[in-house]
Amino acid sequence: MLKQIVFFFLVTMAWIPLAAPVGGVENKGAEEIVIPSGKRGDVPFPHRQHQDKLQDCNICHGLFPQIPGSINTLKAEGKLASKQIMNKQCVKCHREKRQAGEPSGPISCNTCHDQE
Repeated sequence: MLKQIVFFFLVTMAWIPLAAPVGGVENKGAEEIVIPSGKRGDVPFPHRQHQDKLQDCNICHGLFPQIPGSINTLKAEGKLASKQIMNKQCVKCHREKRQAGEPSGPISCNTCHDQE
């Protein structure tokens, strides 16, 4: 009986690394997302790149659910201020990375907004 328990334990432990997501975060969702942003133009967002870099989905999705259109829905309901995500999340993080000498994303509005 003890041999069976030990065998089961060893087999189970051998499969755990294969079941865990690579890099700590399972890549879910689209590789690229376009965020509709009113008058300034849509924002193409490299979703997968941010997943791989941040490793914590709650950094963004703690503010809004993982549902397409949720940012605009929350804004319309008055539960999310205009520019709250971009100014308090995106630009803040990009500036911190830049100040730390790390590669960072854009910090200027016109760099992200597609103003065709």
